[in-house]
Amino acid sequence: MYSEDDLNAAVTSGKLSQQAADALRAHAAGSRATPAVDEEHFRLITGFNDIFVVIACLILLTSVGWIGGSITMIFAGVGVAVCSWGLAEFFTRKRRMALPSILLLTGFVGGVMVMVFPLGVLVFRLLHGPYSDPHESTQLQALWFNFAITGPAGAVAAWVHWQRFKVPITVAAGAQALILCAFGVLTALMGTSDWWIRIASLLSGIAVFIAAMRWDASDPQRQTRNSDVAFWLHLLAAPLLVHPVFSALGVLGGSVNTLQAAGVVAVYVLIALVSLAIDRRAMMVSSLAYVLVAFGALLKNFGAIGTSFAITAFMVAAALLLLSAFWQRSRRVVLGVLPDGVRAWVAPLQQAV
Repeated sequence: MYSEDDLNAAVTSGKLSQQAADALRAHAAGSRATPAVDEEHFRLITGFNDIFVVIACLILLTSVGWIGGSITMIFAGVGVAVCSWGLAEFFTRKRRMALPSILLLTGFVGGVMVMVFPLGVLVFRLLHGPYSDPHESTQLQALWFNFAITGPAGAVAAWVHWQRFKVPITVAAGAQALILCAFGVLTALMGTSDWWIRIASLLSGIAVFIAAMRWDASDPQRQTRNSDVAFWLHLLAAPLLVHPVFSALGVLGGSVNTLQAAGVVAVYVLIALVSLAIDRRAMMVSSLAYVLVAFGALLKNFGAIGTSFAITAFMVAAALLLLSAFWQRSRRVVLGVLPDGVRAWVAPLQQAV
């Protein structure tokens, strides 16, 4: 299996002409009866060897972290980060294995954050004094406060990793680290109130969504690494946007009335329209759990106690499959009502060949 990066590299090296690469893309799209831009390709696994390498790397990193952690948390973080970087020099930079690259990126960034974590604990104790009861709210506040220290370290680690390896998920990892930092600062200033956490999550989701759209706009045909970067950013933005909205609707309390269910439907229809417009399905997938919970609880109120979830899942799955079958036609309708300025930011209906 060859990715768009492989085709572009072959064109750049002169091994394949641009016309031949475009013809190959057109043939692949024609055989699927679907334009390539609608497929949302991203490289994750090329064969079982990827899984084999991931298992081996996971065992190695776990053992290194365990041995280092028996001495101190700092040694655990350093060991995992160093091993992750060293393994990435071969499996990411030379072998270009996608799934192991994701694991090794996570190991490097996570190792750096673990390495800095004791500093956050020290700073918190200097500001608030020691705490002993693990069930007190101070424990949760201390955890969030640590993200104010470890978040910037994780963002810097992600940036350094990106400069060397250019793994698409790295940008999303760096954004996540910055978001954790922002949450940590806000917790230190405002406490652990639910209302501001929802607002902060929504604002963070909007910022990440805008960043994802900028990466998408730089590659509307989705033929370069930029499209993969946008995919992971959309995947990060989706729960940040969706969770506070459905949480504010009160659909997670176990009891849902008709008005709340109508609100869920309205929000999900809006999410579907946005997904069609930008040709990304991440937000729809992130919203599924809330829809299932909301309508399952609503059906229970009408007496369908034993089969409420099954009926809800059947209706939602049927609707999603129908939408998938007519995705391109639905996009044509949605894009037809959008202004030209907005359409310039999203993937076209047909891939240019």
